[in-house]
Amino acid sequence: MAALGALVKKAWSVRRFVVLLCAPLALVPILLSLPPKEGRCLYVILLMALYWCTEALPLAVTALLPIVLFPFLGILPSNKVCPQYFLDTNFLFLSGLIMASAIEEWNLHRRIALRVLMLVGVQPARLILGMMLTTSFLSMWLSNTASTAMMLPIANAILKSLFGEKDTSKDMNRENEENQASLQQNKLYTVPTEMQFLASTEDKDLAEEKELSSDALSDLKKEEEYKTNIWKGFLISIPYAASIGGTATLTGTAPNLILLGQLKSYFPECDVVNFGSWFMFAFPLMLIFLLMGWLWISILYGGINLRGWKTKKSNIRVDAEARAKEVIKEDYQKLGPTKFAEQAIFFFFCMFAIMLFSRDPKFIPGWASLFAPGFISDAVTGITIVIILFFFPSQKPSFRWWFDLKAPNTETQPLLTWRKAQETVPWNIILLLGGGFAMAKGCEESGLSVWIGGRLHPLEGVPPPVAVILITVVIALFTEFASNTATIIIFLPVLAELAIRLKVNPLYLMIPGTIGCSYAFMLPVSTPPNSIAFSSGHLMVKDMARTGLLMNLMGVLLLSLAMNTWAKSIFQLGTFPAWANIHAENATSLVTAVENVTLSALNKI
Repeated sequence: MAALGALVKKAWSVRRFVVLLCAPLALVPILLSLPPKEGRCLYVILLMALYWCTEALPLAVTALLPIVLFPFLGILPSNKVCPQYFLDTNFLFLSGLIMASAIEEWNLHRRIALRVLMLVGVQPARLILGMMLTTSFLSMWLSNTASTAMMLPIANAILKSLFGEKDTSKDMNRENEENQASLQQNKLYTVPTEMQFLASTEDKDLAEEKELSSDALSDLKKEEEYKTNIWKGFLISIPYAASIGGTATLTGTAPNLILLGQLKSYFPECDVVNFGSWFMFAFPLMLIFLLMGWLWISILYGGINLRGWKTKKSNIRVDAEARAKEVIKEDYQKLGPTKFAEQAIFFFFCMFAIMLFSRDPKFIPGWASLFAPGFISDAVTGITIVIILFFFPSQKPSFRWWFDLKAPNTETQPLLTWRKAQETVPWNIILLLGGGFAMAKGCEESGLSVWIGGRLHPLEGVPPPVAVILITVVIALFTEFASNTATIIIFLPVLAELAIRLKVNPLYLMIPGTIGCSYAFMLPVSTPPNSIAFSSGHLMVKDMARTGLLMNLMGVLLLSLAMNTWAKSIFQLGTFPAWANIHAENATSLVTAVENVTLSALNKI
């Protein structure tokens, strides 16, 4: 097995080297087949897309390629490329990441999670609901990956109290240990096969089965199957809830912010998308999808038994639920009384959310209307709050200290130190966002987005509601195999031009594309949360595939319903807006110019 692991590692290294070396050469014909500037920009975008999909380079390193390639290829000067990596949208995201670091520092997330679980109860279906509600709430403000990583240990502790330790066979563990080390480096995780999983339960109770009657043996097998299904339902619900919850706020996941940044690049006059308007649209959608997902997971994995509502629970299950309740209560008590720092973090967290929501809610004047128009953005609001975290004391200040000359002059620790922020904030995501904004700027300045729009004539006859469903399906399938951030960076320019061709509000296509990127439920490699849950070893690929297929379908249908109902009034989707009309007029003039240049070149030939 060690040799097999080494072979897999070598094959992965060779593949990365081949992609790095051959991809730039294979894409050279694109430079020759298109107008000069558009062809060079498309070359860079396809090269970055290929590197992102294959992860031949780290995602953040690939995002830095525009800084090098755009100036060298004459697409954009460096003084226009580099500022894209630190737009105000990046600082809005950074403020959310710093707030998440402070919440993690003082274990506020754990207190919230355990408190919710104490309120919902310990029956499996209720616990799954509590897990999903808590994870989705955390994911609205923290990253999806961090939310999943925080909640899985809590879920495992509850599951062990319900059912005891979930062990697989010794032989299988020995076999998987060597594969795990090599495969996890490439974000691939191994789990037991179906035969190995069944064998583990058979071997463990082989001696006992000989002494039991057939009826008792049948009951034990049913109990074991119930235990296995509930375990799977718990583990699979957490990454799904993280992906769904991240769509509810602009700062919840990177694609949402990429949409905001690209809107400012393509349509500078568009001001209808902000934290408040997005929350009003996405939060109800998230709640409905979360409820539907909970029902599906609970029914599929036995948390809700449609045939046995009146069936009396066995003593084993009653005792297990009592133990789980004690474990949750004990973990909550270990946190001790609420500290001053936790109260302060909770207060600033609420202020963070309220001020972002009320800055410009559209249906009433926001507090930003008290200042000069256009000067206050969501980034200003977010950074204002998080700066306070770096000097606000973590211990309750004493006013007597100021008047007591003999009091020790000890330094008070703030709610968050810069060292902690450096260690916990995923700075690579900031670079990834910047790479997406730089790519969008290159598409706009080079005329590539206009050139792509000119090739979308066959789609002009598609009814807009059908286009929404098709776009969501295509992007949801694409993001099963590629990073959701890379996916939306690639697709948004195309969707913007398609909307102009269809003469519909660009948001009508761009918003479904953005949210559809988060609906990746079918494969372990689709999202980091899926991979984290899959690496526990208790889930199989077919479990995620059969559960995720219906989740994807529900997501597509619910998103289409939202876009054609309450989203129309929030984003004024019923009309073709003036800010899009200006872009369309500019695009038409650019298309005419490109055609004239091409014709003159052909005449010379």
